[in-house]
Amino acid sequence: MNSKIIMLENWTDQATKQMLHNLIERKQKFDNFKKKHLILMWTSVFISFLFMYYLSRVLFNPYSFSFEALVSAFVSSSLFINLSLLCIGLFGATKVLYTKKEKAEKEYHELRCEIIDRSKDLWKDEAWKKRHKIYELMKSEWDINLYHESK
Repeated sequence: MNSKIIMLENWTDQATKQMLHNLIERKQKFDNFKKKHLILMWTSVFISFLFMYYLSRVLFNPYSFSFEALVSAFVSSSLFINLSLLCIGLFGATKVLYTKKEKAEKEYHELRCEIIDRSKDLWKDEAWKKRHKIYELMKSEWDINLYHESK
């Protein structure tokens, strides 16, 4: 468990601390997938543009007189086929990371909304007046907004 969560005042019980810790882990997991997806997406776009430029210089310009010659030259070279498969694989991997990112975001927002909905149960009596300190800590340290349910 995170040291800042452990050091919270005694008016926050262990179950609430565990929920906050799980929320932090899900936020970090979501941010990690978001970063990986963005890097892979731009890498695949960049490599695809380079491949298209290479194709236009090496294949399209010399064989523009005949579609049959163009296709024959493309299929006969294993470099073109391997680069095509690389680009397709990169976009496929980007799609896989996108679905993982969306799943992690959904899990994170569900837990965050559950904490917001159950805040009256988690912080009772005197702790209810001091919960804003935890909200500020979560916002400043991990960029997790517990004030409102909207993203």
